[in-house]
Amino acid sequence: VVYLIVVSDVLCVTVAHSQNWDVTYTQLRMCGPKGSAVDMNCSYTYPAEVHGKENIVQTKFWYVGRKEDLQRKSSSYEGRVHYDWHYDSDCTLRITDLRVEDSAVYKFRFITNLDKFSGEPGVTLTVTDAPKLPSVSVSPSAEIVEGSSVNLTCNGEANPAATYTWFKVNDRDPLSQTPQLNFRSIRSSESGQYSCTATNALGNTSSSIYINVKYAPKFASLSVIPSGEIVEGSSVNLTCSSDANPAANYTWYKENQTLLQGPEHIYHFTSISPDDRGIYYCKAENQFGHINSLFLFLNVQLHFCVFLYLLKHVSTHLKLQTLDVYISQAAEQIEELTRDSKNRKTLIELAR
Repeated sequence: VVYLIVVSDVLCVTVAHSQNWDVTYTQLRMCGPKGSAVDMNCSYTYPAEVHGKENIVQTKFWYVGRKEDLQRKSSSYEGRVHYDWHYDSDCTLRITDLRVEDSAVYKFRFITNLDKFSGEPGVTLTVTDAPKLPSVSVSPSAEIVEGSSVNLTCNGEANPAATYTWFKVNDRDPLSQTPQLNFRSIRSSESGQYSCTATNALGNTSSSIYINVKYAPKFASLSVIPSGEIVEGSSVNLTCSSDANPAANYTWYKENQTLLQGPEHIYHFTSISPDDRGIYYCKAENQFGHINSLFLFLNVQLHFCVFLYLLKHVSTHLKLQTLDVYISQAAEQIEELTRDSKNRKTLIELAR
């Protein structure tokens, strides 16, 4: 059993009553850690006779608050309160397995067949306790949106009272040394795990809470793979990237015509054709807002084999008057022949 006792400067106080009624407390103030035991020692005296009648002690007990015997007062003391009457004037109280709620002023009282008496001022007991695991809460308790005001609160039981320190997990610098941590206008970068440490002279303990800050898409970036020249028949991916919480949905556009809408951030061409040539952009969107990407011009080059075949084909039907005229006429016929995607595939096979 561990005993921890703090004694006041005044070791003994005698409370006098007429005709030598008194109670002497050895200590006025005591303290002990939770789970330990304390002994409150006192002695009492009373006159042997009162007005010629014999004065006999019939009952003696300790009490807290109302003048009721501790051993009968409450089940909270059951099995933990013991009286030690070694001799007639002894009035020692022992409390074992101390609890924080045992902190109180304890007084001794005795009753005779002729009178009754309570010793003042009693013994003040303080039970100390290391902080219990603190509870942490967030306000508002609903979804946290960037720019809103957010308060984190830490509560815990301790005796003596605990001090509180807030940290962001993996960050050594304290954010607050009060039970509250306040964000006047929370930022997306402040999402993360926050820890509250409760500390007193007997120890410390910590609890944590995760803050998830929601926000609209901050940007939408459009890129193309491959990044170089895009040739007819090749595989091409357009990728739309954004920073959003929750993750954005994407809408794909070609020159203001909607192509696709959903969570897919990649628009795929299995075998791209000149018909796919044009201006593309994407929109990133969640329930908190949206943003459009910059425009991307996708230029699809004619397959080189097709170009050679067509050049050879039209040259047999054109009179070589001048080079400029020849090129102009060839271009017109190539354009005419390649308007149909089926023609292009056939021409590629023929050119090979």
